[in-house]
This record gives sequence, structure tokens and C-alpha cells, in this order.
Amino acid sequence: MRFPLALTTKIAKHIVKHKIRRTPKFALVLQLEPLHTCNLTCTGCGRIREYSTSLKDMMDLEDCLASAIDCDAPMVSICGGEPLIYPKIEELVAGLRQQGRIIYICTNGMFMRKKMREYLARTYTPTIDPLLAKLVDEKLVTQKEVEEIRKGKNDGKPSIAPNKWMYWNVHVDGLEYTHDLIVEREGVFKECVEAIKMAKLLGYQVATNTTVYKETEVKELEEMFEFFSSMEVDGHTISPGYDYDAAKKDMVKRLGRQPEDFFLTRAMTRAKFAKIQEWGQRFTIFGTPVYQEFLAGKRELTCTAWAIPTRNVRGWKAPCYLMTDGHYPTYSEMLEKVDWSKYGVVDGVARDSRCENCMVHCGYDPSGALGTNAKPGDTWKNIAYNFGAKPKPYLAGRNVNAFNGVSIGKGHLAEAKAAINSPRAAANGAQAAFLKKEESSCSSGDTTQRDELLSKIKPKDS
Repeated sequence: MRFPLALTTKIAKHIVKHKIRRTPKFALVLQLEPLHTCNLTCTGCGRIREYSTSLKDMMDLEDCLASAIDCDAPMVSICGGEPLIYPKIEELVAGLRQQGRIIYICTNGMFMRKKMREYLARTYTPTIDPLLAKLVDEKLVTQKEVEEIRKGKNDGKPSIAPNKWMYWNVHVDGLEYTHDLIVEREGVFKECVEAIKMAKLLGYQVATNTTVYKETEVKELEEMFEFFSSMEVDGHTISPGYDYDAAKKDMVKRLGRQPEDFFLTRAMTRAKFAKIQEWGQRFTIFGTPVYQEFLAGKRELTCTAWAIPTRNVRGWKAPCYLMTDGHYPTYSEMLEKVDWSKYGVVDGVARDSRCENCMVHCGYDPSGALGTNAKPGDTWKNIAYNFGAKPKPYLAGRNVNAFNGVSIGKGHLAEAKAAINSPRAAANGAQAAFLKKEESSCSSGDTTQRDELLSKIKPKDS
């Protein structure tokens, strides 16, 4: 199966239950943002810009768990910000599992290996020494880290352990050069790959999450799928990017770039995703084939943003993950008070100008699952796709030149760093100026609170 039977069955039962009850609107996936603090400043990200004045704020653990009960979605995507910065992420994962939820931890991958080392330390017995030796051989942990693992970790916290109900969902927007450009930091792609390797060796389920922008080449997307398929990644989600107003303004001001050179129009999206159905047969792409047809321009769908609601530090974000016209205290109040007829694209006409180019996963993939704009055969098509055989790993993907950027000195900022590290630049004080600019690149004002949070989870030997 493309998606594990227990998980597929759980989601299917949830849909059938509400269809029988004729519930007009209900949640399939909760996008839970316990905080908006992040260690990266991805160019297309609207979160750290839109919520720049509340990066220090966090949801209480009890509030997070209550939100999952409030909308009762069978799946919870823990996102942010970077969720592994959340001080109670382990307790949150444990609490959601006690509720019986499917969990996706949407992470940029930079703290994954640390969290997995903590899991090994909390559960250490000498029986895992051969596994630790393999991790050392693969250069995924150091000998010093193995010594720390063997000491154990008795802090009373639960661990993020391998579980059939949980996925690491790692943000990867292309191969090394493209990904490191988009996240605005060299070495991130390499760390993602190493974290995925370690996770697979430890028995975790791992998916990748890709957002496509104008500068991403179609050939590179295919090679990215081939590369991660060769690593036996368990699945992939992929979606066109959305042109956040906050991200567009930041792009012009901070990077001197024009948004139209980065974000996709609807026509561009269809061109980029022309091969999405072929990819869906070759690789384990999560979602519905109906949504794939929509991306390829073969049909229209109506947005069902209420099916993947967002809960964050300010409340239930409406109308969707991407646009903010208000925040509400409960999911039911949001459903009742938002005028959903004002949003989306219907028969090619945008009801709101901000919706014009949007074809994003969180608005339209649930439409394919729920039968919005249904056509004969759609139900069977979805069943056959998700219950059919899982595509085999594409082992030839090991030959893909995935490390095509920083490892050969062409990564983002490489040229600038080389210039300011020259003796002449040092004499003129350029290094200090460059570092100061780089440190403040979040464009979010005072970063003291964010830095304090990051320091709490920073490895002791780093």
C-alpha cells in the first residue's frame, strides 16, 4: 500500500462517519503551530514575517492537545516555525498519540539527529551497541556522541521514538544548491540527508515535504524524487508555493528580488506539474490522484481550506493556512463565522484576489478526498491509488548528483563569504558588517527571545 493500512483506514472511517452524518464541514488534518520561532529564514516563508512580533510566544502544551480534540482531525501536522524548538515537543507527540492521532512532525531537519540521539540515550541498553557502531561507520554520529548516549538520559521526558503512527516530514525544496538557496543557509540539505539516513536506520517513517517555486526546474524535481526514493524514504508531499504578502514585501526589501521572479502563477504551476501523475506512479507521493489532475491542469477543484485548519499562538487562523483575516477561539466558531463563499477560485474566477494563483496542497488536496467537484470514477481512482502497490525504491537514484552546490563552492552566500574573508575585506571591517547583516537576516526585529530558545536545545559540543 502507498500509505499504511491502519492509517488509511483511520482516515477513511473519519470521512465516512461525517458523510453519513452529513456534516457540512469537518477537519481532516490539523496544522498545529505551537510556536513560530525558527532557526532558518526561508525566502518564501510567510510565517516568520507575518508573525514577526510574536516569535517569542508559544502555545501551552494543554492548549495544543485541546486544539486537537476541538477539531478532532485524525491527523495532526506539527509545524511552525521549527517544531523541534518547542520545549515540550516530546510531551506533545506523546499526548497526541494517547489521543490516537496520526502525527507528522514537519521539520527543516536541523535538530532531528539531536532528538534521535536523545531517544537513544533515554532507551539505551548494550544490545544497541552494534547499531551505534553502524551509525558511527556511516558518520551519522560521532564517537563522543555515542559515549553520551551510553551514559543514558534520565530527565523524565518521553522520547520521540519510531512509531507506525508518526512520520518525520522533512522540508526539502530541491537538491543541494536549490534547497540551500531557498532556506538561505549552506549545509542544510546535507544535514537533511544525514538526518533521513539516521532515521531510516533507526526504524522511523520518513517523508519529504517540497514546495515548488518558479526557479525550481522540473528535471531537478524528478531527480530529487529519484534520489530520496533510493534512500527508501516512505513518501512525499509536494505543493506549489504561495505568494504570501509578507514574504513578497520582505523579498523586495531584504533581498532586492521581485516576487514575480520567485512565485508561480496558476499557468506556471500547471507547466511545472505536467508530469505529476507520472511521478505519482513512480514514487510514493501522498495525496489524491484527483489533486494531481488539478495540478496538471486537467480539471478544476474548489478550495476546502476548512478541512486542513491551522491553530497557532493567536487562535484558529482564518480563512486558511496562507491567508489571515482573523483568528478565532474555537474551530466551530471559525466554521460558523467565516464567510467561506468569499474565498477560492470557482469556474476560473477568483473570489478573492489573493486566491488567484493558489493551488496549494492544504486548500485543494482535501477537495479530492472529500469529493468536491466530483466526477464519475473519482472514488475508485482514489481507492486504487492509495490501496494499490507501493512503488519500489528507485535504486538508480543513488547516481543522482544531489550534492551539486555547497560541496563544490557554489552554495548560497559562498561568493559573498569568500569576498569578505579576504585579507583586504578583513582590514576594512567587512567581516563584522557581513556577520551582523547575516545574523539579522530574519527581518523580524529583536531576535533575543528566539536566540534564547535556540540556545536551550543547542548541542553542548557545538
